[in-house]
Formats: sequence, C-alpha cells, structure tokens
Amino acid sequence: MIHAGNAITVQMLSDGIAEFRFDLQGESVNKFNRATIEDFQAAIAAVKANNDIKGLVVTSGKSTFIVGADITEFGENFAQGEKAIVDWLMPVHEIFNSFEDLEIPKVVAINGMALGGGFEMCLVCDYRVMSEAAQVGLPEIKLGIYPGFGGSVRLSRVIGIDNAVEWMAMAAPKKPAAALKDGAVDAVVAADKLLEAATDLVKQAISGRLNWKAKRQEKLDAVKLNPLEQMMAFNTAKGAVLAKANPAQYPAPKLLLDSLQAGASLARDEALKAEAEGFAKAAITPQAGALIGLFLNDQVVKKTAKKHEKGAHPVNQAAVLGAGIMGGGIAYQAASKGTPIIMKDIGNPQLALGMSEANSLLTKQVERKKMKPAQMGETLARIRPTLSYDEFKEVDIVIEAVTENPKVKEIVLADTEKHVRENTIIASNTSTISITRLAKALQRPENFVGMHFFNPVHMMPLVEVIRGEKTSEEAIATTVVLAQKMGKTPIVVNDCPGFLVNRVLFPYFGAFDLLVKDGADFQQVDNVMSKFGWPMGPAYLIDVVGIDTGVHGAEVMAEGFPDRMKPDYKGSIQAMYEAKRLGQKNDVGFYKYELDKKGKKAKTVDPTAYEIIAPFVTGEKREFDNQEIIDRMMLAFCNETVRCLEDNIVATAAEADMAMIMGVGFPPFRGGPCRYIDQTGVAEYVALCDKYAHLGKAYEAPQMLRDMAANNKKFYG
Repeated sequence: MIHAGNAITVQMLSDGIAEFRFDLQGESVNKFNRATIEDFQAAIAAVKANNDIKGLVVTSGKSTFIVGADITEFGENFAQGEKAIVDWLMPVHEIFNSFEDLEIPKVVAINGMALGGGFEMCLVCDYRVMSEAAQVGLPEIKLGIYPGFGGSVRLSRVIGIDNAVEWMAMAAPKKPAAALKDGAVDAVVAADKLLEAATDLVKQAISGRLNWKAKRQEKLDAVKLNPLEQMMAFNTAKGAVLAKANPAQYPAPKLLLDSLQAGASLARDEALKAEAEGFAKAAITPQAGALIGLFLNDQVVKKTAKKHEKGAHPVNQAAVLGAGIMGGGIAYQAASKGTPIIMKDIGNPQLALGMSEANSLLTKQVERKKMKPAQMGETLARIRPTLSYDEFKEVDIVIEAVTENPKVKEIVLADTEKHVRENTIIASNTSTISITRLAKALQRPENFVGMHFFNPVHMMPLVEVIRGEKTSEEAIATTVVLAQKMGKTPIVVNDCPGFLVNRVLFPYFGAFDLLVKDGADFQQVDNVMSKFGWPMGPAYLIDVVGIDTGVHGAEVMAEGFPDRMKPDYKGSIQAMYEAKRLGQKNDVGFYKYELDKKGKKAKTVDPTAYEIIAPFVTGEKREFDNQEIIDRMMLAFCNETVRCLEDNIVATAAEADMAMIMGVGFPPFRGGPCRYIDQTGVAEYVALCDKYAHLGKAYEAPQMLRDMAANNKKFYG
C-alpha cells in the first residue's frame, strides 16, 4: 500500500500503474470535506515520493464517484467574508493543481454521479472515462454560487466557452452521450468494462501512443480564442444567461460570466485566482445563503420523512374517490410511478373526465419524448375507473378528493369506511377542513389522515400529511411512504384549519385585500410582488386558484382564526365573487383572460374590475411605496408561519420554509419565510411589525419572535 488514508488509498496494480481510490470511511458517499482535502494532499505527496508509479487510475469505492463538496461546511467558511473565502480557496487550488501537475498520466474512471467538486476532480485528470450508468455536471449555480475548485476554468478550456457556460448556467447533470458529444469525457463504456478501459488508456499514455502532456497543457494555457472571438462568445453567453436569470435575484450567473471573461486570457493559475475572487463575491450574497440553506433544509425534510416511515404497511393498491381534475391528477401521479389505483365516482361522465385528465398528461409526456407510447398504455392500465366499491376490499389506502364541502366529505368518508378492510388507511385531500372534525364521521379515526396535494398535482412537489387528534403513527407512516412513492415530498403537520400552507397563505390574501381597501392599485401590488420574486402577484394568484375557492377557504379560516382572518369589511376578493367573477375558471376576475397564439390563457387589464372594486375602497387611491407593499404583504405571511411554529403545527423552521417554497412558490432565492426573517434581522423585523401593528392582529409580532429578538437568536445558526 502506497497510501492508506481515511478518504483515499493508493496501491499498485501492475505495469507501474497505481489505483488512486476515493473511499471516505464512515460515509455512504464520497465528498470533499476538510478531511478528504487533507488526505488528498497527503496522497499526492505519497505518489510524488514513489518513483515506481508511471501512471494513475482514479477510482471510487462507492456507487457514486464523488457527489461534490461538503455543503455543511460552507456556512462557517462563507461567514468569514470575501477575503477569507479567497484565502480558503487558494490552498485548495494548489492541492488540485499539484495533482494535475504530477508528471505521470492520470485517467479517471467515473463510475457514478460526479457532481460539483466531484467533476472538478475529474477535470484535473488528463483523461476521463465514463460508465454508461454515470452522470457528470457542475450544478453549483443552484446554490447561488458557481464552481470554486477550478471547474469553471478547466471546463471552459476542455469544451469551449459556449458549452461550459451552458453546462454551468443550466446546472443540469449530463448523461454519458451528452458529455461525450461536448468533449467533457473521452470515452463511455459499459460499467463492467470501466476499470479495464481506464487502465488501457493509462497504458497508452505511458507508452507514448497518447500525448497526455499536450492534453494537460490545454488546461494550463489561456482559452484559445482571440480577443474578438472571446468578446463575441461572452456577449452571446451573457444575452442567453441573463435573459433567464435576473441578476438582482440570482447574481451568481453574472458573477460566473464576469470571472470567466476575466480569466479567459490568463494562464491557469491566474485564471483560478479570478475564479476564486468571483466565487467569494457570490458566496457572500444573501441569495447564496438562502439557496444553500434551501439545499440543507431539503436534506432535513428527507431525513424527517425517513423517521416517519417506520411502521408503514405496504401500498400495493390505492384508490381515489372523485374523478375531477384533482382526482384524475392523483390517479395519473400514482399510476405513472407504478402504483395501481382505482378511481371511483358516481357517474360515467365524471369518470370520463378523470381518465381524460390522466390521458392528457400522459400524451404530453409522449409528445415530449419523456415516455414511449407503450409505457403510456401500461400507465393507463394501472388506473381502473369504477362506479362501485366492489374492489375496495383489496385497497391499502383510499384518497378522498371530492368537493371541498365538509358535509359531502363526511358522507363519502363514512360510506367508504364500510367497504374497506379494517386496516385500510383513508386519507382526505381536503385543503382547509380540519382532519379531526372529518374523523368524527368515522368508526376508525385512527386510520384517517390528511393527504393534501397541491394543484396541478403532476407539477407541485409538496404533499402535506396531516395528523388529526386520533390519527395513528401507522396511518402517518403509510401515507408518507405513498407520497414518496408518488414522487412527492411529504411534510407531516398537525391539524388546524388550513393546516400549514393555506393557513399561511390566507393572511397574505388578507393583506392584499387591505392594501386595495386602503387605495392601492392591485396591478401595482402584483408587479411589486412579482419583482420581489413571487411567480405571480396576489391578484393574479387568486384568479388562478379560483376566486370561489379562495372565498370558501377564507370562510373556513375566518371561523378558525377570527382575531386576524375575519375582516370587518368587504374586500375586493369577496366583491369579485359576488359579481360572479371567478378568475380563470370563467375568464374574468381581477383580470380578463383570453387565449393567446399558443392557446394559453393570457391576462389582460379589465376596466370593469376597477368599477367593481371602487365602492369598497375607503382610502385615497394612490401609488404606494414599493417597500410598503412588500412589508405589508410579507409581514402577514411570515408572522403566520411563525405562529404555526409556535402552535406546533409544523415542527421545524426548515420544514416550514420548504413547505412555502414547494407549496405556494415562495421565492427560492429568499430561502423561505423563516430565512427571510433571519436575513432581515429578527430585531429589525419585530420593529417592522410594531410599525404596522395598527393594521391588525396579523401584523403584530408573534411572541416567539419577540423572545428571539430579546435573546439575539435566529432560526438558522
């Protein structure tokens, strides 16, 4: 053994070829944490000191190659400031450079995922051989940063500026064919031939049949484009990238392009310094803090779901009650992920609608070449429409998705319970009605749980799993497992009107109504909140949700939380409802909807909307300061999120933030409402609450925040 470390071993194979093997002990995956980087340096020194080594094959002892840098270490490094980040990176560059500069050929055998720092490791090798089962890429932009271990410099020299920008800005992992086509890898082979192929390449390099030094030199030199060609390449790249990524919201892509351009004419070492300086600028942005936090929160949510899985019973057959758009979407989602599902309704026209919804979604998959026609047929065959309960004795879980009316739901749920086994789980897809209340209609409330999907089911990643007062852990576990099997992210919450997401969303709509009452133009509110980062402003959002749905939900919430969700005035949303303007459902709401050239509903301004609102505006019509609009909207939203934590509706800030991002489209680059409060400053946020407390209970700071401010605490770190 030439080197035996905790993360890397180096041992001789044959013919002067050594295996440089990444296998981080005590971890399921390889990653570049402090321990790995220290061991990397020691392993390089051991190779340098051994004159018998004529070439290296770089391998992994895990099913993945290397998943990247250890993101849990970023916070501590990034908190030190821009200069400290550069000072941290440059020694890492020296270690990677010292491996690249070894005077022997190096071939990496990429057996699985090689992402971020993992692919940067591949790039310091002279040749890259990729298994047909592997994927490679540099996804750091998703974290609000960009490659910091030399990836941007080396990739732009290996595959050219245009391709490198596309790889890094789009951040999507590349499959073998795409990686080979772009020149990022030199060969793609079957998994069982990987080591053999990599070893053969090393032998060819040692013998002189391959000019590995010339291959390495390409990465050491400046980009091979003259100044005019460089300017054209970067202008094209900036136009394409910045059209998709607003630098005010996502600064990392522009910083990446700036550092690439600064380093393109420089040799490797100077270009790496430019990369480090740009990386540091990205790393200290609040957006990087939020997006990295989002990644870590996602890990928390997944680990929490794992804990809830214990005690689940298998779901081999599911059923959905109600074959509308929601029921059809649930049936499609289950069937497309391999779970057979019975779809029941009271009439053939309703069943036809549900099957049509599933068929339409599958057809789009085929048209986009994401599914073959035969697979579509197999998926549809997993959905069995029925008018009776005859087959329900074989069902492991039933998802109720009938109209959002407690009396109707209670009748349907009680009837269903009579036709299923004693251990069958019954889940309600209610969006606002208390699970504890609905459970009173059942003989076995311990088997009853909430399973709230968001619309459209096939696109929205979140499922709220709601625990009623008598819901068993087995019911929770089984529902969590099914949600995951359906490709969704489950978050378990406790019962209350609106649960978590809708409970928080309705004060946001209330804040919008109050702004309009006080004289704000709903179009200005929409524009400001869109620029803030929401996918759409509140008026447009309620039109998309359905104004009738919003009014019904508001009534449930007003009953549950009258102190802050029962207004003493008629708002603009209620006025629209009474005027029979339901939003996109009937093409008139706050906006008017007409089909565009692509056949999609496009919103246009409708003067009638202002006439309907006018009698309910008590304030002087004026243009509000943009920040006042943001403050009033966000205080109501964030305060209710914190109250859900206070009331133990949701267990952690991480789950609350992820729910808001996945459930209602909270701006990801802001990290969620709890992260937003942290970045505002808890004391400063409480002061803002005090400023607007005269507007009502929804704006008053929750006691949890006052306590945090007094003790200089934050939600994160």
